Amino acid sequence: MKTVLMVAEKPSLAQSIAKILSRGNMSSHKGLNGTCSVHEYSGTFAGQSVRFKMTSVCGHVMTLDFLGKYNKWDKVDPAELFSQAPTEKKEANPKLNMVKFLQVEGKGCDYIVLWLDCDKEGENICFEVLDAVLPVMNPTHGGEKTVYRARFSSITDTDICAAMARLGEPDHNEALSVDARQELDLRIGCAFTRFQTKYFQGKYGNLDSSLISFGPCQTPTLGFCVERHDKIQSFKPETYWVLQAKVNVDKDRSLLLDWDRVRVFDREIAQMFLNLTKLEKEAQVEATSKKEKAKQRPLALNTVEMLRVASSSLGM
Repeated sequence: MKTVLMVAEKPSLAQSIAKILSRGNMSSHKGLNGTCSVHEYSGTFAGQSVRFKMTSVCGHVMTLDFLGKYNKWDKVDPAELFSQAPTEKKEANPKLNMVKFLQVEGKGCDYIVLWLDCDKEGENICFEVLDAVLPVMNPTHGGEKTVYRARFSSITDTDICAAMARLGEPDHNEALSVDARQELDLRIGCAFTRFQTKYFQGKYGNLDSSLISFGPCQTPTLGFCVERHDKIQSFKPETYWVLQAKVNVDKDRSLLLDWDRVRVFDREIAQMFLNLTKLEKEAQVEATSKKEKAKQRPLALNTVEMLRVASSSLGM
């Protein structure tokens, strides 16, 4: 019987997917790193009976860093980090032994299905997993396809089963774009962090820190936050006046009217409009409009929508 290895991005995600696909009929045990579990069950794949092994990583398997000698601040000019310093891939968390764990679970497997998150980072992790697993999998015969990519947007029975039914391939170009972004972050971040840490030390008492970090994304974002904070701090409130009129439609109903002009910043003008309004005993309706609105039931939120709603509705 052939074996299908399936890999998700987080242990909890692996358990949820395995439970859905196996309909709860699975056995589980901890892997050699003690963090990631392995869930096993029997089923069919590509028209044949197979044994499924579902496990996970914990985010990125590898990380990018400079070679050892370029990590010595005193011996390397920060400018060298932009072009001359070579980089290498290292295990992101050596304590997890993730590469060895994947190789142990992938040894002797015939197919691999990648259940990583459906974004560029997830695509990059797909190829980190493949680099570890492909060398120990059973050899292919006659160009048989052995690598599959599952694409899904929610952890529901319908979505997971649909993703399993229409497996695709991982996108190497998206993975390479993440490699490029990681190298840019590393070179720019390290070069500017080292430069400004050395530059500011001893010049300002409150900046005499052992590390003043720079992030290509975080530092500009911090600038937006500071700019907004400065605007809030320098804001000077200005008094304004609003005109409100209440009209009686009949004995039991009244309406509060909104003013087209909304507000004025001159009290004398506001008082003039108020006096004019008080002279009138009746109001004439010039036009009416009527329309129906249907409120749809709320949809399940993906991460981006959840953040948007949390920001607009909860003020987070």
